[in-house]
Amino acid sequence: MKIRLLDTELGLWRYLALWTGVVLLFTAQSYVHDALQGETWSLFDYLRWSMIVWYSWAALAPLVFRLAERYPIESPLKWANLRAQALAACAVTFATVVIGAVVSHLFEPGTLDEQIRQFAAQHVATGLLTYGALVALRQAMHFYREKTRREVEASKLVAELAQSRLQVLKTQLQPHFLFNTLHAIVTLLEEEPASAEDMLLRLSELLRAFLEDQEGQEIALHRELELLDLYLGIQRMRFKDRLTTRVYVDPETLDCAVPSLILQPLVENAIRHGIGKHVGSDCVEIDVRRDADHLCLEVRNSNSLLESAPKALSGHGIGLSNTRLRLRELYGDGAEIRLGALWPKGVACRVRLPLRRLEVPQVDAA
Repeated sequence: MKIRLLDTELGLWRYLALWTGVVLLFTAQSYVHDALQGETWSLFDYLRWSMIVWYSWAALAPLVFRLAERYPIESPLKWANLRAQALAACAVTFATVVIGAVVSHLFEPGTLDEQIRQFAAQHVATGLLTYGALVALRQAMHFYREKTRREVEASKLVAELAQSRLQVLKTQLQPHFLFNTLHAIVTLLEEEPASAEDMLLRLSELLRAFLEDQEGQEIALHRELELLDLYLGIQRMRFKDRLTTRVYVDPETLDCAVPSLILQPLVENAIRHGIGKHVGSDCVEIDVRRDADHLCLEVRNSNSLLESAPKALSGHGIGLSNTRLRLRELYGDGAEIRLGALWPKGVACRVRLPLRRLEVPQVDAA
């Protein structure tokens, strides 16, 4: 059997144990009071009187909680609720007096009327205070429940907001890349229709891959490299022999988790600030390795200077700034991204992530 107090349920024995503690406390208090006066009864009598009073309140406490919930005393204060609680306090206290008198009449000499008057004289004030204490306890439980609920809702909102920001940052990368690629395709349409068509097919395959990976914020490194290979194929076709790409990957890192589309904007940045702005050829290299508990991604080119890309350095470039924001949202201070100059020429963008492996779902053989 359960005793329900607001949203809290207590087992019957635990509920009785709580009130038994109150019984014993007031038994001791009454005995000590009379002992100081120099006249005491048997300890059993004090226990019996205390049990009659406080177990009566135990029986009526759930009713008090329901009344406190129906007529709450809270801001803004409603006088109708206050009047209702005052009447309820008197009624419940009177009920405990009557219950106590009836039970006590079974053990004590005298009439029932005498027992009622005696209980009223001794326990009305205590009863009103007890009713007030139960209402206050109900209010405290209510405020704690509301505080907990609001904290849970606030944490959910924070998580949803962070997820929304991540999704926005992720989708911002795709229009930026699409614009540049479509511009290249338009440029090739008249000069090399076959190359433009091939580039369009590659773009279609890449877009399909984007849509498939739209749900998650992290993917395995090997999947990220597959997406990057589609992108690099488009760029090699655009720049032809001027662009060389090399990829160095530690095989042990292929199942590590990385933010989806983390490499594509960094490579695009390297191409845009390198071969996209300078004459001659360029080599873009991607290096992925493990460093203790971190995964290190490095994208470097050999045909640009660090001072020639002030926007990228200050974090205002679309690709680099979005990547920095995504890393902050996903990993907080656990990840970093920075630019560095290469000698004698070139720029390297280095990303450092917490090392975490994605579990690959097992497929049962048919």
